[in-house]
Amino acid sequence: MSQTAPVPRAVVIGSGPNGLAGAVVLAQAGWEVEVHEAEATLGGATRTEELTLPGFRHDVCSAVHPLGRSSPFFRRLDLELEWVDPPAPAAHPFEDGTAVVLERDVDETAAGLGADACAYRRLLRPYVEAYDAVEPLLVGGFPPQAHALTTALLGLGPRALARGLRTAFGAARPAAESLFETERARSLFAGLAAHSILPLERRPSAGFGLTLAVLGHAVGWPSPRGGAQAIADSLADRLRALGATIHLSSPIDELPRADAVLADVTPRELLRLARGRFPERYARGLKGFRHGPGAFKLDWALDGPIPWAAAACARAGTVHLGATLEEISRSEHAAWTGAISERPFVLLGQQSLFDPTRAPAGKHTAWAYCHVPPGSELDVTERIESQVERFAPGFRRRILARSVLDPARLEARNRNLVGGDVNGGAMDLGQLFFRPARRLVPYRTPLRGVYICSSSTPPGGGVHGMCGEAAARVALADARKRA
Repeated sequence: MSQTAPVPRAVVIGSGPNGLAGAVVLAQAGWEVEVHEAEATLGGATRTEELTLPGFRHDVCSAVHPLGRSSPFFRRLDLELEWVDPPAPAAHPFEDGTAVVLERDVDETAAGLGADACAYRRLLRPYVEAYDAVEPLLVGGFPPQAHALTTALLGLGPRALARGLRTAFGAARPAAESLFETERARSLFAGLAAHSILPLERRPSAGFGLTLAVLGHAVGWPSPRGGAQAIADSLADRLRALGATIHLSSPIDELPRADAVLADVTPRELLRLARGRFPERYARGLKGFRHGPGAFKLDWALDGPIPWAAAACARAGTVHLGATLEEISRSEHAAWTGAISERPFVLLGQQSLFDPTRAPAGKHTAWAYCHVPPGSELDVTERIESQVERFAPGFRRRILARSVLDPARLEARNRNLVGGDVNGGAMDLGQLFFRPARRLVPYRTPLRGVYICSSSTPPGGGVHGMCGEAAARVALADARKRA
């Protein structure tokens, strides 16, 4: 008499979007899945809480999600998310009371760039028009699938693909200075590139600028209605429907026994969980993993919308505060040298302008952060608010309450935010693909059945679930080989 094969069992450590994504893939394959989350609420970097006053809902970490909308994995799941699109993805104000706006349309954006209109169209249009061909390279796993490279080549042609790769793997400051003549265009590109949390003189910071501009035109910079928590809740609902179990307030202190363990954790946490079981070479690679600067984040409950001097800023969900390429470059470089600029580059979000669920009627929320040295204890509240006031006179009078999350507080809320690093580790050339260690399949560890699936693996930071999906598919392939 034939015996029924036992149902394979998986344990997922961490309920961030990558952990939940990996859990969904394994549950869809018929595995028995348990997710363990150390905190009392699930979501990792996609939590939404009332940080200031009752009724004011703030995203604790990640808030704007172009990669969430464009994620092939999220699309395949057809998650029940309502995306809210601001009229314009981003704006960049200047001290003369004007602003350049990243519009959804390439030509409309170019129209605000004066002498650089043609240069901007020439840079962006090929990748926006062929976005479906480019997307697998942006949010795919590692190593890239052969079909992804072939699709990009056929969609773009060899010349455009080569030009895009050359720009993407370059540094933002020299790229901005060579591509554009005007301060407006250079500043817009610099603000986009600063999302890399890299010095703008370091490669591949230009790739972040190019990617975010392409995403702004191709898919927008949306947010889920009600906050980022909606992403985690939607993934969790799908997971529970598949029969999986989620345990909250359930910290894990060593690797559990299971057919597969997916760890949505940082390299140093994985080392701790392994308790000396990794081979020396792999352990050395994890120990050598580098984190980038931290974030110092403010959330505000406001009595009204931010009073921007440039009215165009009120159309944008995200506003970049750093007037010139030089100012932004100086700020981003400082965070890597143990300093903080007196005028830090500030990334600001104002989702309540377009999503009334975020605040009581007539009131608003906003958030802003700047990059600071890892673990910095310096309070830069005044510097950030001065930057906002600089471009929105009267802003301070709108503040009803504020929440302050310095690097230590961010890490206390989410152990994956080491030193306040929101990217899961520095994403320079040395760690863009080979993260967390130099392995052809970065998700598989030397321990049988143990995989890492956090944003410390390719494709890296951002809310897209692709790290988790990739790790789970490796686990499934390994299990099939062992069967």
